[in-house]
Amino acid sequence: MSRRVALAAALIAVLPHMAWAHAHLKQSNPAKGAEVQVALTQVTASFTEGLEPAFSSLALFDAAGKPVDGSKAAPAPGDDKTLVLPIAKPLAAGAYTAKWHVLSKDGHKTQGGWSFTVKP
Repeated sequence: MSRRVALAAALIAVLPHMAWAHAHLKQSNPAKGAEVQVALTQVTASFTEGLEPAFSSLALFDAAGKPVDGSKAAPAPGDDKTLVLPIAKPLAAGAYTAKWHVLSKDGHKTQGGWSFTVKP
């Protein structure tokens, strides 16, 4: 019986760490659901774990689902948990969706997105 108790205790100790074994979106700028009136020069997404830049992306789409012209997302200088997508020209008023696909340094893939609005 003590072997089962020890195994159960080990699983309880390990499971919380296993749940965090993926890179999840921690913070974004603009934030989810934000209404911005300033000219954006970049969109950023920060994650809970370090990313493999060659296999991670961040892209921006307009309300019609068309990609917004811009540069390719890259890691923030000195921060392997944050992707930065430069905005080449001012965004027109309207709804936008940022979509991300990342590979964390531990080899797990995750994806997601968020929306925000640019006000006139």
